[in-house]
Amino acid sequence: MTVSHAFTRYVAIGDSLSEGIGDPGPAGVHRGWADRFAEILAQTQPGLTYGNLAVRGKTSTQIAADQLGPALALRPDLVTVTTGMNDVVRPRYDPEAVAANIEETFARLTASGARVATMTFPDLGKISPVARRVRPRILDLNARLRDLASRYEVALLDLFPLPFTADPRMWSDDRLHASPTGHTRIAAGMAHTFALPGHATWSHPLPPTTRAPTLKALGADLRWTVDHVGPWAWRRLRGHTPGDGFTAKRPVPGPVRPQHAG
Repeated sequence: MTVSHAFTRYVAIGDSLSEGIGDPGPAGVHRGWADRFAEILAQTQPGLTYGNLAVRGKTSTQIAADQLGPALALRPDLVTVTTGMNDVVRPRYDPEAVAANIEETFARLTASGARVATMTFPDLGKISPVARRVRPRILDLNARLRDLASRYEVALLDLFPLPFTADPRMWSDDRLHASPTGHTRIAAGMAHTFALPGHATWSHPLPPTTRAPTLKALGADLRWTVDHVGPWAWRRLRGHTPGDGFTAKRPVPGPVRPQHAG
């Protein structure tokens, strides 16, 4: 566990997880775990400013090329990084290249003097049938994240081994992005990683719920395939990626204004 200390500027970089997809906020801007974590930090560090350069669909190459430099230019003393999952789901996965991108990101951020944090990815194969095919890649990516985090003294939130991350309530309808509940839990987990008080139960199981009948579950799988897998595959075939046309939601760090809904 990392002992918390005062931070003055927090910047998040990465992909849809850090942008907050699956956690709708006001005015059509997604909230997400990084926003929620910034709000937790600001409770004890009211002078904190927060920027978020993450954009959905970005690969480790794009994050290193397009977000790392701007993040360093903002001179943060805390940076969180989520990267690699969009590489994993592509037809061609080059683990060595992904690891090199992540290492460059960690090396340059830590060399700047910033405290850096990252996380492993949950076992999405327990939620999404399609993700089961890339489970070996997720295992490989997580192993590399753990190794690089240890090597560069990056704080690590290890989500993969935690059973509650397979709870469907942690995930949005597309089964690839965290739900508001999931983003809230991840934010609490990062707060616990930094020894912030009040988050010791972040990894406890969600309250019990009635399991859906088999036929209903099969129907939900079918609807998910039609509503999400088909359109996703069609976009990929046309060469479109989720981040096309999107830019960072908080390119300039500013004061953190807590949101009390959700």
